[in-house]
Amino acid sequence: MNLSWAVPTPLEYFASLVQSDADFPLLEAALSLAQDEYPALDAQQVLGEVDQLLARLKRRVPADATPLQKLRAVNQFFFRDLSFAGNVNHYYDPGNSYVNVILQTRRAIPVTLAVVWLELAQGLGLTARGIGFADHFMLKVTLPNGQVVIDPLNGQSLSLEDLVERLAPHRHGGGMPDELDVPLGLYLQAAAPRDIIARMLRNLKEIHTSQEDWPRLIAVQNRLIVLLPQAWSEYRDRGLAQAAAGNAGPALEDLETYLVNTQESLDMAAIVSRVDELRRANS
Repeated sequence: MNLSWAVPTPLEYFASLVQSDADFPLLEAALSLAQDEYPALDAQQVLGEVDQLLARLKRRVPADATPLQKLRAVNQFFFRDLSFAGNVNHYYDPGNSYVNVILQTRRAIPVTLAVVWLELAQGLGLTARGIGFADHFMLKVTLPNGQVVIDPLNGQSLSLEDLVERLAPHRHGGGMPDELDVPLGLYLQAAAPRDIIARMLRNLKEIHTSQEDWPRLIAVQNRLIVLLPQAWSEYRDRGLAQAAAGNAGPALEDLETYLVNTQESLDMAAIVSRVDELRRANS
């Protein structure tokens, strides 16, 4: 008797990982984003590499270590011993969003560094989460005496004054006239794993859009729609990318989905016009 199983496509594999918020494997979902660029990527092998790093870290930490001692150990291991840091010279390199790549280069953008750091910190039993802080992703750790906010680019612990200073341009430059209108605490709320993956995908989206790399942009949009099936603007953006790539049929389907589900939007007239153009060209 011959048994055979169909190998899931990268998108099907991603969909299986992100279908539920109850048990969302952040590191594995983040790693799977690289499979569009690296189809032969062995995800389990890369996850095993991270497990080996965690095992090395655990051997360095006494069983009776306090949460603060564990935090110091994670930062020493991640930022000093392994030399993870921000890729300041090539910030817009797509590789900064691929976990398999950054494990080799040890350079990335904040959100990708944070995903790997979180895996190690949580593996030690720390209560650690990501924070979607303005335009710079952060980390926070809950300790017995309070919370510590950390910059994933370098492990720096940020004071209240540091955070207010970093936030100031976004408050005053973003149409917020009074700092008291939006309390700092709202910017320090933990980001759900689904939101972290969305942030990673939108970083890639920005890069591929700027380069007019339509096939890669469409692949990213496919994932965003699987991740956020009711984010109608993502259907619009996939439709526009499909149109730019010359795929009129899929473009029409996505743009019409957007129009049906978006009643009031500033770009409604422009999208209706684009749909009319595509219909004429496709007739």
